[in-house]
Amino acid sequence: MADSSLSTALRSAAWAAGAVAGAGTAALAYASLVERNLFGVRTETLAVLPPGSDPLRVLHLSDIHFVPNQNIKTRWLASLAELEPDLVVNTGDNLSHPEAVPPLLAALKPLLRFPGVYVPGSNDYYGPMLKSPFTYFTGPSKITREPPELPFGELFGAFDDAGWTGLTNRRDSLVLNNIRLDFSGVDDPHLDRDVYAGFPEPAQAADPAPAVRIGVAHAPYQRVLNYFTDGGAELILAGHTHGGQVCIPFYGALVSNCDLPTSRAKGVSVWEHNGRSVPMNVSAGIGTSRFAPVRFACRPEAVLLTLTPRA
Repeated sequence: MADSSLSTALRSAAWAAGAVAGAGTAALAYASLVERNLFGVRTETLAVLPPGSDPLRVLHLSDIHFVPNQNIKTRWLASLAELEPDLVVNTGDNLSHPEAVPPLLAALKPLLRFPGVYVPGSNDYYGPMLKSPFTYFTGPSKITREPPELPFGELFGAFDDAGWTGLTNRRDSLVLNNIRLDFSGVDDPHLDRDVYAGFPEPAQAADPAPAVRIGVAHAPYQRVLNYFTDGGAELILAGHTHGGQVCIPFYGALVSNCDLPTSRAKGVSVWEHNGRSVPMNVSAGIGTSRFAPVRFACRPEAVLLTLTPRA
């Protein structure tokens, strides 16, 4: 009887191990073959404009991580022009391959006809490197050896030629729908390249359009969020986190890849500092590193923000 019981227990353990392994294989297949291509548009409405303003539609793109021959992503990116945004905000990490610029620009061509602003991310400057995926869960990733450079000058030159405004450690203003959008942007905080330039000076009598201040960064490190908040931002836009990329259903992100609390790794939340509160949208992003092409319980997204007047 003892031998029979042991044999039964071993068979049960083997079956359980096989079931777990099978479930893990199925989850990995889903994450790598299905969910990472389930592109969607998250919609949000934020009352941040001056009273009496007409609504503004802002399309927030982040973390495209483009690789040549990503045909599903290409078609989806091009289709976003059908949303007819008033403004496109690109918060960086556009590239994941040294030959990605021409096909990415082709995919974005329909969107380049709209006004836009952009800031860089680390994966505009440098290509991803093969590393253990488990290091992602040990804290913010760091560059430990010389990474391959990417043709960011070609990419950003094309953005500039299309009329998009670069906000790399600088401030600038656009007037849309008789609203002055005052931007402050920074270079990638994940690379410690951020230098806060403040916001444009308040409108003068010759420029009477009501204004709203918008902070733009790739990585939402707390120091940068505090810069923007203390400077009078009324909206903050960022990416970088991938929403956690591999999340636990009904729980959420395990990491944010920066010092942002994981509860804020994607979506709209309110950032508070020194008595001020600012709505913040963190995009879960569109792509992944080409060496970690998986998403689980965290679908890729663009975000369409409808900005409306404050009460």
